[in-house]
Amino acid sequence: MPDHDFNDFFAQVANPAVLTQILLVLTAVLLGLALGHMARSAFRRAGLRERHGWQPRVVEGSVLVVAPFATMVTLLTVRGGLHLSGPHVALIDIALQFGSALLLIRLALYLLMLGVGRDSWLARHEYAATFALWLLVSFSVLGWFGYIEESLDTIDLIPGKARFTLWALLKGLVVVTVFVLISSLVSRTLERRVMKIEALAMSTRIGITKFAYFFLITLGVLIGVNAAGVDLTALTVLTGAVGIGLGFGLQSIASNFVSGFVLLMDKSIKPGDVISFTGMTGTSTENFGWVQELRGRYVVVRDRDGVETLVPNQNLITSPVINWSYSDRTVRLKLPVRISYHDDPEIALNVLLDAANCNPRVLREPAPVSRLMHFGESGIELELRFWIADPANGVNNVRSDVNRAIWKHFRDAGITIPVAQREIRIVTTRGGGT
Repeated sequence: MPDHDFNDFFAQVANPAVLTQILLVLTAVLLGLALGHMARSAFRRAGLRERHGWQPRVVEGSVLVVAPFATMVTLLTVRGGLHLSGPHVALIDIALQFGSALLLIRLALYLLMLGVGRDSWLARHEYAATFALWLLVSFSVLGWFGYIEESLDTIDLIPGKARFTLWALLKGLVVVTVFVLISSLVSRTLERRVMKIEALAMSTRIGITKFAYFFLITLGVLIGVNAAGVDLTALTVLTGAVGIGLGFGLQSIASNFVSGFVLLMDKSIKPGDVISFTGMTGTSTENFGWVQELRGRYVVVRDRDGVETLVPNQNLITSPVINWSYSDRTVRLKLPVRISYHDDPEIALNVLLDAANCNPRVLREPAPVSRLMHFGESGIELELRFWIADPANGVNNVRSDVNRAIWKHFRDAGITIPVAQREIRIVTTRGGGT
């Protein structure tokens, strides 16, 4: 900057009228900060932040705007009391615009934060977002945007006939980011509201929220690109080529997303279900676990060891899955038992029924049954069948309890469980050969 510019700047600042306004503005700001600090301290001591209801929220919102409001009231009082006018109040008027902008931004972000929740991104970065928006408004009030736009618009990033400047790039990024953030906040708010609707099934609520999230984000990107002044028709060839490449590269991801929506709509698997992954039907507990969460790309399944497995949605659509709680939680368990040919099968069948009643989880209706299945090579094959109504509490533990009871009852009744035996006969032929 030339020396005469510095001289002009300091000459303006040294003007008594300008110095008076600067001192008045600083005094008003310090007074506002002091009153704001006192209001926040009183609010914390009262413990209103942890309380629920609209009254504590109104008080909290009022406390947040105490500093800019007190500053503006002080400046308005000074301006009216001194009967200042014309160039003598130029800085005070600018300070009033800054204060009103800060007050409105602070209040708007607080109301938006209440809508999306205190655990949202906005709540964690509320002060940073307030400062950034207030800085943009300040630049606009001071008229600096025009100078910045002219400077950045002279930098062409793409040489040739097509003109794409640095200002256009930054403008596009800012606009798209703003629209995406707004879409994300709206979708999160919608998710909080929908998840509280008890009349809808959990899978339906999850499906609505996931669809709304992806739809709003996509819509925000398209609107942001269009608002940034980018001609979407000019990108047809480019997007077509990119789409073909992404179609091959993201085929599996797209399949998982579509499969996720199918699972949510047909309600075949929902949070809380007990499932197991196996290629065979029956009561096998291979990969047994509980559905913890349905996500857009995968399902979270927690097994009995506390390990959470992320299962791609596509696997649940294309592979056999046993849903132990799909329509009826009652399942039947089968325990094969072998007895010796020297034992009475009728007594053994009755003993099996007595052993089934050892565990309170075994249902009395339908009642347990015992069957003679077939005559095997090593003994008579029997089978005990019984029902349980809570497979979510485990299946193998019931099997273990009933098997232990069978062993005890068989021992008391003198019934033996034979072991497979093989006989090897050595035949000697004439001449001593074998």
